[in-house]
Amino acid sequence: MAFEWPVRIYWEDTDAGGIVFYANYLKFFERARTEWLRAQGFGQHNMREQTGGMFVVTGAELRYQRPARLDDELIVTAAVSEMGKASLTIEQKALLKPSQHHLPATLLCEGSIRIGWVDAATMRPSRIPGILLEQLSS
Repeated sequence: MAFEWPVRIYWEDTDAGGIVFYANYLKFFERARTEWLRAQGFGQHNMREQTGGMFVVTGAELRYQRPARLDDELIVTAAVSEMGKASLTIEQKALLKPSQHHLPATLLCEGSIRIGWVDAATMRPSRIPGILLEQLSS
């Protein structure tokens, strides 16, 4: 089951054409991943303080389907699709929240984001701490 995070579209999110600027979906995905980790009990700052490590994005592939516009309400999801010893692949979607509860959400953008674990001091790849892997795999 995917983690869900609500996002509202503001003026600052849109471009001259009145639609969400394409790079902003990366911001929305970043926020959802951060909140997903926080919901698992792993705040970014605390993870770094307690383990000396942190996640960094090592790859991103996005596919755009439909535009979001000013004042739209989105649901941004995050779900692990691959788990390695030093990296995770997170599948993410930005969905237009339906105006009525019985309607399905409309897919706007989907992406596959790879995050790797690094030693925060050296920025060198490292193994994801076992306790973190255990929690994220459950």
